[in-house]
Amino acid sequence: MYEVKSERDGFRVLVDRLWPRGLSKAEAAIDLWLRDIAPSTALRVWFDHDPEKWTEFRRRYHAELRVRTPAIQSLRGKAKRGPVTLVYAARDERHNHAVALRDFLQKPQGPRSSTGTGSNRSRKTGRRGTKVPARPRTRRA
Repeated sequence: MYEVKSERDGFRVLVDRLWPRGLSKAEAAIDLWLRDIAPSTALRVWFDHDPEKWTEFRRRYHAELRVRTPAIQSLRGKAKRGPVTLVYAARDERHNHAVALRDFLQKPQGPRSSTGTGSNRSRKTGRRGTKVPARPRTRRA
């Protein structure tokens, strides 16, 4: 059910607010658990993993992330030093907060940029043709 840790994962960060059910800490092989970077409870409940709400969810979540500067700076810093994998437990591999977070981290820093829907075709490698040095990957816990 869960993906096995890979050598390519590098630094593994669990980005869920709650620990994934049925997964021991040893099995998860998590280097850091950033619960506070997960979407707010209100946003998570509103989204309810409905793909039709994906664009609006990303917009709202990115707005939340803009005020979580220390956690974002920490992730970007780790990604500049080596591979980072954002670990999550959602079933939908294309429409979840880890994908939205990865997209946010790959945006150029500075003034706001557009939040388009992006592509998740290279989820395994985290490469999307962007020039941003931080290229976190997403992986299901």
